[in-house]
Amino acid sequence: MAEDIEEIRKKKLLEMQKRLAEQQKAQEEAMRQEMELEAQLDAIMRRILTPEARERLGRVKLVKPELARQVELVLVQLYQAGQIREPIDDPKLKRILAQVDAKTRRDYRIKW
Repeated sequence: MAEDIEEIRKKKLLEMQKRLAEQQKAQEEAMRQEMELEAQLDAIMRRILTPEARERLGRVKLVKPELARQVELVLVQLYQAGQIREPIDDPKLKRILAQVDAKTRRDYRIKW
């Protein structure tokens, strides 16, 4: 009987180790895909933004990462649609940031 319990414990331990290994593998794959996506996004931003605009977007990313991500996605969509013909400079990026920020900003009003 003690041998049966020990055998069951070993099986359970092996199952848990196998599940843990599968979870780790899935997490590593997700991280690899995320890094790949970031690298592609960075390459596109280097193509379509001037150095000053990239620097500004980097600063925005530090303060408002959601806004920066939305702007990056908008820029990628425009680039893929062929609507960006020349590099976007800092003043243009400022306007795009303001437009996207205005669309996503919510006004909260508290009524008493």
